[in-house]
Amino acid sequence: MSARTPGLGRVGIWAGDFDALPAADVRQAATAIEDLGYGALWLPETTGREAIAQAAILLAATRRITVAAGMTDVYARDAVTAAAAQRTLEEAFPGRFLLGLWDSHPSLAEDVRGHRFGPPLTIMRSYLDALDSAPFGPPATTASPHRVLAALDPGMLTLAAERARGATVLGMPTEYTRTARKTLGDDRLLAVTQLCVLSHDRAHTAELARTTAAAALPNRRELLRGLGHPSPDALDDRLVDAIVAHGRAEDITHRVQEHLDAGADHVSLHLLTTEPHTPPIQQWEQLAGHLPT
Repeated sequence: MSARTPGLGRVGIWAGDFDALPAADVRQAATAIEDLGYGALWLPETTGREAIAQAAILLAATRRITVAAGMTDVYARDAVTAAAAQRTLEEAFPGRFLLGLWDSHPSLAEDVRGHRFGPPLTIMRSYLDALDSAPFGPPATTASPHRVLAALDPGMLTLAAERARGATVLGMPTEYTRTARKTLGDDRLLAVTQLCVLSHDRAHTAELARTTAAAALPNRRELLRGLGHPSPDALDDRLVDAIVAHGRAEDITHRVQEHLDAGADHVSLHLLTTEPHTPPIQQWEQLAGHLPT
């Protein structure tokens, strides 16, 4: 295990569909992920459950696994509230909660939450300043070092190197993992999330893989062009395969190892299925037997 990843392990699960499940099923799924030996359970935040409250539910339902609110929207709560919530969970579950801050999307910030969307780097720097100086929290607690920034562009990665434990990068090819590691430097955590579709027959995964890659394009077009994909909107097979690992467990394991070899400390698997209302526990189990520890 890398010295940069205490408590995370090498491989975790990105639970992108938990908001589609009843709370009882979410708790059961979290227990299954922990029992299968995964090191961390990552949660996004869009328009479903409030991320830090859901993290508290999952921390209480499990014993050892790290729960990472990997894309906590900075427009969803002010920094003082975020600091108090983080310190509360750190006091109750020492070392098991990881706060991941996300600069959101204009539509979420403005149309859903009613804020004015600002320049991401400026907003994030101000948020980090307020987080560090927040006066509230449980007695005898201080600003927590357990935070990462959800980052795609080099500017946010540089800010993560300066002001956080590291960065989490979602849905990018392994070539970008090398870029992210170079930008972060050797002493920061790099956690990447790999989109994946599991099936013994790649022909059965092709359509879902293509749909998943298409959904990932809007925030990644320019970065993908820089990685040698000049026409990302064409969604050729090479690009789909670069974004989504699909096929057998061995194929996904190979992609995980590629990320680790490229400089990632931790890889979380965002497993896509055609039944988002059913936790893919059997598929998590199938993958767990093949993955590095």
